[in-house]
Amino acid sequence: MPIPPYSAPKRRSYDVVVVGGAAVGSSTAYWLGRSGLSVLVVERDSTYEFSSTALSTSAIRQQYSNPINVKISQFGVEVIRSFAERMAPYFPGEAAPDLGFKEHGYLYCCSPEGVEAAKARVEMQRELGAETVFLEPGALKDRFPWLNVEDLGGGSWGAGAEGWFDSMGLLTGFRRAARAMGVEYVDNRVTGLVLANGRVTGVRLETGEEIACGVLVNAAGPRAQQVAAMAGLTIPVAPFKRYSFVFASANPIPGRMPNVIDLSGTFVRPEGPLFLTGNTPGDDGPADYEDFSPRDQEFDEVIWPALYHRIPDFDALKVVNRWTGHYEMNMLDHNGIVGFHPEVTNFMFANGFSGHGLQQSPATGRAVAELIVHGRFQTLDLSPFAYDRIPAGKPFLEEAVI
Repeated sequence: MPIPPYSAPKRRSYDVVVVGGAAVGSSTAYWLGRSGLSVLVVERDSTYEFSSTALSTSAIRQQYSNPINVKISQFGVEVIRSFAERMAPYFPGEAAPDLGFKEHGYLYCCSPEGVEAAKARVEMQRELGAETVFLEPGALKDRFPWLNVEDLGGGSWGAGAEGWFDSMGLLTGFRRAARAMGVEYVDNRVTGLVLANGRVTGVRLETGEEIACGVLVNAAGPRAQQVAAMAGLTIPVAPFKRYSFVFASANPIPGRMPNVIDLSGTFVRPEGPLFLTGNTPGDDGPADYEDFSPRDQEFDEVIWPALYHRIPDFDALKVVNRWTGHYEMNMLDHNGIVGFHPEVTNFMFANGFSGHGLQQSPATGRAVAELIVHGRFQTLDLSPFAYDRIPAGKPFLEEAVI
């Protein structure tokens, strides 16, 4: 794939070098920008054409089974709702990004066998302030009459603070604000790391420079393992392909349609007069880092049958657009890895979010900045995401990973 012309950094040494400038990397840069530290962000392709941020379905939810993930999303919603106000100082004389947050909610379809577990999750989410409600099949049909509920035990619906938004608006805002605060971005590629005495002391770039750094932040998304390997480290993170399709339906869906998550893992939501659909990555990975080829049969053989079963009005559909993106899949537990390595002590992980990276980027960037600046978490305690669980093989438990 084409790469834009590379640029060299202005300095030979930085307090922090962030590898990757998409949502997680630029959120980290934004929060670090307030610290006064010198920060360099190295982004291999500033067009972001193939970044997970650009190819994301750009949604956020609070329907998780672990309280930490709920709280992470709640902060994300807070940032999304207030984004234009937060960014206003960095867009003088022009409108700050409006992320167009569509708070239609998520609707998780629930099997009869999963009702009790779903109700327990809803209760926990509501105790934390979420607006999730559990709807029995009858109530579910009353609210969403186009939904087939015959094989369902009910559904959990986020009545507020869930939905979808402008992913590139979020990235653009974070990036511009970070640069306004003195963070430097370069179009370049990290080709190697220099280590001494259990620390990363330097970063080698495609353009030949060797840049000294105090802290190295791995925010390389699906390429996270490539960066980790440069420090002699291993994490179970790899790109998995996810196929997204935009389609038109001969039959409109009345009312305020949420993001429907079927029992099969297929999702569907409105996208203006059209609809966006896809499914959870299955066995199509790990993929080659450069492989973004489509698989059109995914729609015909897997997605459409699931859509038609759950929403019978979807009997006449026409695909009008398609794309393939990469999940940075954490193959241990589908959750992020956040924190310093215990032996390479200035190597910071911000990786493995498995499709949740965009929605978790505001809290992740803030947490990474807190660890770097203060040596500890000051807001949300993300210590359960620490690297230590990876070599120990102890997954962070989260039931709602779809």
